Order: sequence, then structure tokens, then C-alpha cells
Amino acid sequence: MDLDVFVSAHRAEWDRLEALLRRQRRLNGAEADELVTLYQRTATHLSLIQSSAPDPQLTGRLSQLVARARSAVTGTRRASWRDVTRFLAQGFPAAVYKSRHWWVPTALLSTAVAALLGWWIGTHPEVQASIAAPSELRELTRPGGQYETYYSSHPAASFAAQVWTNNAWAAALCLILGVFLGLPVIWILFQNMLNLGIGFGLMSSAGRLDTFLGLVLPHGLLELTAVFVAAGTGLRLGWTLIDPGPRTRRTALAEEGRAAIGMAIGLALVLFVSGAIEGFVTPSGLPTWARITIGVAAELAFFAYVYVLGGRAARAGDTGDVEAAERSATVPTAA
Repeated sequence: MDLDVFVSAHRAEWDRLEALLRRQRRLNGAEADELVTLYQRTATHLSLIQSSAPDPQLTGRLSQLVARARSAVTGTRRASWRDVTRFLAQGFPAAVYKSRHWWVPTALLSTAVAALLGWWIGTHPEVQASIAAPSELRELTRPGGQYETYYSSHPAASFAAQVWTNNAWAAALCLILGVFLGLPVIWILFQNMLNLGIGFGLMSSAGRLDTFLGLVLPHGLLELTAVFVAAGTGLRLGWTLIDPGPRTRRTALAEEGRAAIGMAIGLALVLFVSGAIEGFVTPSGLPTWARITIGVAAELAFFAYVYVLGGRAARAGDTGDVEAAERSATVPTAA
């Protein structure tokens, strides 16, 4: 593309669009139609320049012009309860459903790693000795020891808030750091599985595996599922950098990134539920079977939410991204 010829051919259209945007009075019907047409043409010009002959100064001017025109054409819109309802009933579960091919294998592999680590620690006294001194291990695993009192050592409300904050932050890190080819996500996930494996191995070696599972399962099922979803989504975001598919890498990363941000908000709500269970149910005086039943019910409710509501929304075309009217204009590309 000859940039000078292109600018000469279309400068008048850009100047006219800028003049319409500077109008103080309300545009009449013909001017409004002209504004829409010029906005669409300028958006196409910007895309062509970015792909064929990028010029920083010209790209900056046209980007600003397209943004102003888009605001004038679409108007500003405030978030409403309709957006919240749509996000909870369609957007978030659809995003989780569509990323299931990433987080389900992540969950299975991570659980296997945690179980393997737990078996290795539980059956090798020398590994246990490298973790802590024998007296410290006894204090951790004895009846009324630190593993049990951990869940009741603080007031339930403050403990639930602390757990929720920590888990939500870990999930957000998985989603955000996925852009670095997913490598930090793998490390965060391994750290979580290592902590789980250590508790599993030490309590099983002390003959108290039933107590450990009774303490972990009520909140752990939903909590770990949320972490697996975040990790799987982060890995998917990292893979988008490597293989964006038929989309441009920029477009693919923008779409997956917006869906990941929505996922972070949704998972914070899920982790709020698991945090409440960990703060109020896990240390409660309920029988073990009752506490585990509550955890299983919460987990099944989440799966129903994702596979029923999310599956229906995904089949209807929802991807978890923002609505089409809220996205930046793009120009079709050849397959």
C-alpha cells in the first residue's frame, strides 16, 4: 500500500468525520446517517493501515477518531441489573462450559498428582522427616492438633473472609498470568497440589485419613474446582498466544482476555460460597457425613449450573465475552 496515496484519497472523509464530531448542535437525520457511514469507513481504513502500512502518528489519529465516532454512534450505556442477570445466567456459566476441555483434564491430572504426592509422603518416613521434625509432625496430626484446629482457630466470619480473599487472589493470578504461555499457572497449581498432598500423606501415615477427608471435602470440592477452572482458563489463554486459530492473535487474545476477566468475577462468587462453607460448616459440630453431604451438594449444584445453564447458553452462541455491541469494530479477514 502506498500510504501517501491512501491518505490523499481519504483525508477529506476523516476531516468531515472530525467536523461532524465537533458539532455542538444536534445532528439532523442526514448528518447522523453520514456520521455512521464515515465511522464505518474510517474503522475499515484504520484496520487496513494497521495490517498493511502501520504508521504510529496516523494510526493514533484514526484510533482516536474511531473511538470518538463509536461513542457518538452507540452512545454511552450504564451497567444495569439486566447485565448482572445475563452474566450470572448466561455469560459466566457459558464461559466455564466452553473451557471445560481445558479445566476438566487439568482437574484430573492435578488430582492424580496430589494423590501421588500424598502416597509418596505417606509411605516414605524419610520424606516426612525432611518436612518437619517428628515432634512437629505429631503436633500437626494428633487428635486436636494443628490440622484440626486450623479451621476453628479464628472467628468463622473473619476466617471465611480470609479464605475467600486468598483463594480469589490465587484464581485471579491463574487467569492473569496465563498470558505468559501458562507457565506461572502450572507453578501455582503445583504449589496447591503439593500442599494438599502433604496434608494427605501426613494424616494418612498417622492413621487419620478419614479425619483429614472429613475436614477437606466439605469446602475443598468446590474450592478446588474453582481453582481448576481458573488454571484451565489461564492455560487456554496462554495457548491462544501460540495458536490463535482463524482469528488474528490480537483479536483472539482480546476475546479470551475479556472472557477471563468475567471468569475472575464469577469464580470470586463461587469461592465466596466455598469460603462460607469452610468458615461455618467445616469447623461446625455437624457429623462428618452431614458436612461432606453439604460439600457434595454444593459441587453438584455448580456442575448443574455449568452444564445445564452454561451448556444451553453456549449452544445459543454465548462465549462469555461482552455483547457484540460493546466490542471494538473489526474487519472480516479471509480464512
